[in-house]
Amino acid sequence: MTKEQDRAETKNTAPLERPGEPDRSLQRGDAGPDFEGDYRPTSQAAAPQIQVRVEPLQTEFLIRLADALNTTLDLQTLLQRTADLVRAVIDYRIFAILLLNDRTNDLRMRFQIGHTPEAERLRVRMGKGLVGQVALTREAILANDTSKLENYINVNPDVRSELAVPLIVKNRVIGVIDIQSEQLDYFQPEHLHLLKLTASRIGQAIENARLYTRVSRQAQTLQVLNEISRELTSILDLESLLERIGTLLRRIIDYQMFSIWIVNEREHYLENRFALRFGERFYPDEKLPLDRGLIGAAIAERRLIHAPDVRKDPRYHMFNPETRSEMAMPLIYKGKVIGILDIEHTRAHFFNEDHERALATLAAQIAISIENARLYQRVAQQEQRLESDLAMAREVQLRLLPPVKPKHVRAEFSARFLPARTIGGDLYDFIQYDTGRSAIVLGDVSGKASPAALYAALVSGIMRSEATQRPSPSEMLKALNDALQERRVDSQYVTMLYSVWNDENQTLQISNAGAVQPLFCREGEVETVKAEGFPLGMFPNVKYEEFTLATQPGDSLIFFSDGIVDAQNAADDMFGNERLLAVVKKHQHKSASKIAEAILGEVGKFQKGMERFDDETVVVLRVLG
Repeated sequence: MTKEQDRAETKNTAPLERPGEPDRSLQRGDAGPDFEGDYRPTSQAAAPQIQVRVEPLQTEFLIRLADALNTTLDLQTLLQRTADLVRAVIDYRIFAILLLNDRTNDLRMRFQIGHTPEAERLRVRMGKGLVGQVALTREAILANDTSKLENYINVNPDVRSELAVPLIVKNRVIGVIDIQSEQLDYFQPEHLHLLKLTASRIGQAIENARLYTRVSRQAQTLQVLNEISRELTSILDLESLLERIGTLLRRIIDYQMFSIWIVNEREHYLENRFALRFGERFYPDEKLPLDRGLIGAAIAERRLIHAPDVRKDPRYHMFNPETRSEMAMPLIYKGKVIGILDIEHTRAHFFNEDHERALATLAAQIAISIENARLYQRVAQQEQRLESDLAMAREVQLRLLPPVKPKHVRAEFSARFLPARTIGGDLYDFIQYDTGRSAIVLGDVSGKASPAALYAALVSGIMRSEATQRPSPSEMLKALNDALQERRVDSQYVTMLYSVWNDENQTLQISNAGAVQPLFCREGEVETVKAEGFPLGMFPNVKYEEFTLATQPGDSLIFFSDGIVDAQNAADDMFGNERLLAVVKKHQHKSASKIAEAILGEVGKFQKGMERFDDETVVVLRVLG
């Protein structure tokens, strides 16, 4: 054999060698004495069985393959490394790894080199073409001349030979490795053997990577769902709420079109309240009948409707021409459909079961949030016409105040609250941390009437939720400020004193967020507690100072709202700090309830029947012996 003939014979194999090492290429037609294994070709021409043995170089290849597969759980990195290692022993130009989609039962390219974009988008049904036949029969195919195959899908007319091996994990086909060449008779039995060895290892590695990705995605989805659930309940502006729903939902479902439709009960149609199309806001003016399209089916059946391919669903009514897959979820509140959440994508079969579960989980919370926001919107718009209902609102507000005071061995508590004309923004609370600790809260929301009361209820709800973690005063104020920044309502803020009484060591931890500074009484002397801080909801990333007061029996602490010192009489004189200090000094040796009653009694006498323009709140802590 001449040198030219020898080169021609070996042109189809790719060496895996190191610098300075001799060429260890696999020779065509002769596996040699160092290559073992069974090869049964399934191409057009039958070939005799070849007994081959793995030579040291192939052992090195398998070791390198194992190292590459065992050092990453990222699927894309895994496939890239596999392609690089296969190229080291088979000098291919066109390579692909196709994975089976269990929902659609077709093969899709997950990784490719050398294919056209049209080929990459191709979906191969089980049994169709060479790749589909490999997946269906679970048998590898070595085709020396693709033009002789009856079932061949001719995506690239230049391809002449092809090698495809199934990826099988736990007796289940998950995909196919496919290599193509533009030369006839390019692939040899040695190539098939190496690719089988590769497939047997990469199949399990792919499953591990996909399982890791799935678990990570589920954990992320649960975290996002929890964040969404907490956040949506406190957004009271409907427009902001709907926009936020679209933003948060995008974190778990990569939709391309999103819309929320609200039922108009009087005229019995759906009107669009918020819509996004390819990330941009748009404003459809069409009003949809309640029984039209997939949305109408979702309302009628009161469940999520998922159309993997809208072109094949007779219920579909075209709204966006680009749509190929769609999910419509009814929003149900107190047994009534109030609207529809609809998401769409330009790719057929895009949404999966994880998307369905996420949407179904969020739907109830979204419905409640929308109803809350609509309620707040109606209250804000109709405030001037709700004077007759404000008395009931005041009663509700009073019922939100703590019904009982903490009971401790070394301290007693008292609180008095007189709202302004109707309902206002003062709030106070006692929160039992444990048997030895209780939180004392006094706050004042900006504004008056129903908006202030609603904002006070929002603050109280967030505070009660955070209190389950038993935070220190500074931690609580920071958490409240961060939460109110995320749920910002224009022109609304709250001042607050938050303190924690420790009955075991008779200490009081205090932090202040812009509230009136409390008074500290000891042995006939009254001092102002110099605690300061920014109001909640005004500035982001605020930190609050905290300090501890050591008390002794007979001491008293008086917390009060600015409605006490700002109270006015008929001459427009203010009650002021000096009158308050005099009242406290006079009554400081009495019980907590007597001190609170004395303060409000003196303020009432000073006003002489004048109508209050601000809430008046007093909370007293007296240390017992």
